[in-house]
Amino acid sequence: MATLKSVFSRLPIRWKLAVWSSLLLCILFVLYNSVQYFTINQWMVSEGEVSIRKSMNELQSFFQEKQMSAQEIVNSRRFVEDMNDPHQIIRILNQQGIPLLSVSNELPEDWFLPQTVQSTRIMTAWHLEDQVLIMRSPLHSGRFTGTIEIINNMENLEKVSDKIKGVMIAGGIGAILLSALGGIFLSRQLIRPIQSMTDTMTRIRKKGIHEERVQVSDNNDELSNLGRVFNGLMDQLERSFLQQKQFVEDASHELRTPISIIEGHISLLNRWGKHDPAILDESLSVSILELERLKGIVNDLLELTRAESRTSDQDVPAIDTRHTVQYTLTNFAMLHPDMKFREELNPLEKVQVKITPQHLEQLLLIMLDNAVKYAGSSKEILVTGTLERNEVCIHITDYGIGIPTEDLPYLFDRFYRVDKARSREQGGTGLGLAIAKQLVKRYNGDIRVSSIENIGTTVTLAFPMPESRYVG
Repeated sequence: MATLKSVFSRLPIRWKLAVWSSLLLCILFVLYNSVQYFTINQWMVSEGEVSIRKSMNELQSFFQEKQMSAQEIVNSRRFVEDMNDPHQIIRILNQQGIPLLSVSNELPEDWFLPQTVQSTRIMTAWHLEDQVLIMRSPLHSGRFTGTIEIINNMENLEKVSDKIKGVMIAGGIGAILLSALGGIFLSRQLIRPIQSMTDTMTRIRKKGIHEERVQVSDNNDELSNLGRVFNGLMDQLERSFLQQKQFVEDASHELRTPISIIEGHISLLNRWGKHDPAILDESLSVSILELERLKGIVNDLLELTRAESRTSDQDVPAIDTRHTVQYTLTNFAMLHPDMKFREELNPLEKVQVKITPQHLEQLLLIMLDNAVKYAGSSKEILVTGTLERNEVCIHITDYGIGIPTEDLPYLFDRFYRVDKARSREQGGTGLGLAIAKQLVKRYNGDIRVSSIENIGTTVTLAFPMPESRYVG
């Protein structure tokens, strides 16, 4: 048994499905046929009892109406022979149990001994392999008292029963074979998507994740949905790998430039510049600036990592949105006295959002800093607040150089710059918008950008409105 169990456990799933489906169908078929056979057999026995009772009633009626004596009963052999059925014995017994009249039709009389009764009885008995139905009933015909005994061999019923049993067995074997073939076919159909997924995984392991996907059918079943989910995960994983690769390449490039500059100036000082005050002063100034730039890149990378590490923010208390925006805008305006900042924040009066004040200030500073850098000659920034559907929206608008349409999908990628030469002159690491995107996602919000070249750009910070949106 243990060996059989071990062998079965090592079978492929398609064979397990075929075996289990065949076994289950076999059990169901055996149970169904057993019930059906038992029911038919009982019905045939019941029909035999009906037939033998009918013969008994006719004999009783005949003898009682005629008021026959014992001799007359013996002389009625012709009538009893006509009444007798094949494979049946009819016997008339006197009170001592001695047969006065015995008529047999292809049934040996010595199978069962005569027996008198005081009341009608019917029973089944066996003689070797033959099932026999016996009915005995008392007879009172006026001048005679005795017993009528009818013994019927149910051979014909058994033959019919055996034929039914043979048909059921043959049908069961055929059904099991068909179910085994059907189980194999069905298991192949079910396993095919899983096998395709396994083959795809094998190819991914050998060749890489690029463009290796499962072929998904148009069926809207669970296996098709599993294939779609798998392909979606592979797409997401591929994007993550590509983003990670791009991040490493961009970070290496961004870090290599200041390091190379510092290395060049240090080499210059080491060769001859340390004795020249002008070269020494210039090299130290440039190195300090590049070190500050390195520090900014590292700090932004750390900030981006923290922003991507999402934690549960369900317990973050709601803050007064307008107050935080005005406070940040006032402080930022002091750093840029040459810029004009306008605000339209009345719709945010007493409106709350669930975000920490520090993160909302950080988001606003990133957006305002970008707006100032790319405001161009307009020198004007507009900050407005609106309530749209179930969102609290903060819009930062500049009227500067704008962003080309082809660059909009990549604005939130790490180290991405629309105009790389101009961005280096204006400073920045190219990580600000990536940090902002992660912070907004952390609070289940969204960040949207609309821009037209040489007209301006509007950045919208949208946050879900809490159940209690107003300050009490």
